[in-house]
Amino acid sequence: MPKLKLSSKKLEALIRESLADFYKRRVAKLNGLDLTDTLKTKNPYLFRAKGIQKASEIVAELLQAYISSSDETIFGDAFFEPIAKSVSGGQVGSGEGVDVLRENETTVTVISVKSGPNWGNANQWKRQKQNFESLRHRLQKLHKRFDPVLGYGYGRRNTNSTPSRNYRQRSGQAFWEELTGDPDFYLKLMRLMKDYPQKHRKLYQTEWNKAVNRFEREFLKNFSTPAGEIDWEKFVEFNSSKDRLHLRKKRRVQHFERVSS
Repeated sequence: MPKLKLSSKKLEALIRESLADFYKRRVAKLNGLDLTDTLKTKNPYLFRAKGIQKASEIVAELLQAYISSSDETIFGDAFFEPIAKSVSGGQVGSGEGVDVLRENETTVTVISVKSGPNWGNANQWKRQKQNFESLRHRLQKLHKRFDPVLGYGYGRRNTNSTPSRNYRQRSGQAFWEELTGDPDFYLKLMRLMKDYPQKHRKLYQTEWNKAVNRFEREFLKNFSTPAGEIDWEKFVEFNSSKDRLHLRKKRRVQHFERVSS
């Protein structure tokens, strides 16, 4: 097995940098949210059925769902992947869908790093398998055994390749030990985070609060009554009306009638 290439001090520095990148990407994701587009995909009836009466509750649910859906992917890309590349002792993968390439006298091992075992949908899994096959053909000229691996930063899924699945899977402790030769490396990743997450969380919370205020203002502007209540019919018309042009004309007429009266 390869030996760990980084000292604890250097590993801690890499963890610190990776956490900073993770939070930077989270903030960018947060700031990239368009409330109007998001509301088009949500269930207004469900919000109503929950008895929600405050715009802030709707906004908080939207933001939480939006960020949670992307956190796993962002963390894999910003944290697990760069650390795996740094400690593997191999080359940075040159093929699509491959992050690390290691070669010895008899074997070429290619590794695609994912956050966890439930990383993608059926099409993504199929594409990953195709990427491995494509690389297998490209590396045939080396006349070495081809060993593709899906590596997960956490979990217990550890399987060998089969006729229908052309790659091994390694998770958690087994994955990091294979990369570094250190059976405790997966614990060191947790230990050396120290208090860096708390420091980043304070700054992230500030951006979160700004986003909540921004989207709450926008929601109330578009979907509230003059008395400050949520205008549920306006919300569901925006979300589900088959004729948006007709809806806009209807709203202009209603506005004219209110002004005239």
